[in-house]
Amino acid sequence: MGMAVTTIMDEAGYRLMTWLSPAYPVGAFSYSHGLEWAVESGDIPDREALVAWIADCLLHGNGRSDAILLAHAWRAESDDLRAEVADLAIALQSAKERALESEAQGAAFMKVTAAVWPGAGIVDAGLPYPVAIGVCAQIHGVAVLEAAQAYLWAFAANLVSAGVRLVPLGQTDGQRAQAALMPVVLAVAAEAVEAELDDIGGCAHRADIAAMRHETQHVRLFRT
Repeated sequence: MGMAVTTIMDEAGYRLMTWLSPAYPVGAFSYSHGLEWAVESGDIPDREALVAWIADCLLHGNGRSDAILLAHAWRAESDDLRAEVADLAIALQSAKERALESEAQGAAFMKVTAAVWPGAGIVDAGLPYPVAIGVCAQIHGVAVLEAAQAYLWAFAANLVSAGVRLVPLGQTDGQRAQAALMPVVLAVAAEAVEAELDDIGGCAHRADIAAMRHETQHVRLFRT
């Protein structure tokens, strides 16, 4: 019809939104990052506690560390450097289930992305999840800050979704929780993309313990 089309999204943005969508088949819905044990133990009885727990994971736990690893995977100029970041990503996992979470989602992500969004350097080979996102984002021209923001948004959204089912919370309270986490996501992403690998470190000890205790939890809905 000759109509002008105005868009606020380029192809790289479309790819990024697709990759971090709940519909992307990495099995994210099956992982709770230890949240299931935390709810059962009474640590998370309501929305406020859920927001505080997830914020700690973002600021002081795997969220921040993963974002730093993603940024360094994005900047890695050789396969050897990417492999070093990947090895560090696995070594930093504080529990068996945390390693499962990162490795299984990363392998699924690379398999699907190699099949659907191929690019030079993207192969059907497993990488830890944040490293896989960083590598594919760089290859497909996604800016590192945008990739880190989207990754942390998805990290938070998945835990909010788990909390909605486990606490349980209503869907509106779930969205309130996600909205409350927005400034945390943006702040952590901004800091992470400027950080050195030596800046990685965390102190979300209760979340780490939750991941360990979940391994022997009697009744489980989630894999982690």
